[in-house]
Amino acid sequence: MEVKIQMDDALFFDLESCAKELQQSTSSLIEKAVSAYFDKLDEVISDRRMDNIKAGRTETIPMEEVFKKAGINL
Repeated sequence: MEVKIQMDDALFFDLESCAKELQQSTSSLIEKAVSAYFDKLDEVISDRRMDNIKAGRTETIPMEEVFKKAGINL
């Protein structure tokens, strides 16, 4: 899939420099950077969800109830 983005000239210069140094395409580096960023976002979202559970802002469902609704006998 093709995606077009705009970025600051200095950031693009850094991207090109790294791509040349690593002998990779700028597209490859951007794809890896976005993937790594999503890994970090997963951690942030997980931490936020745990904070909400601990603070009582999110209701949890006991495992036994989930299994029962799914027809799984323990």
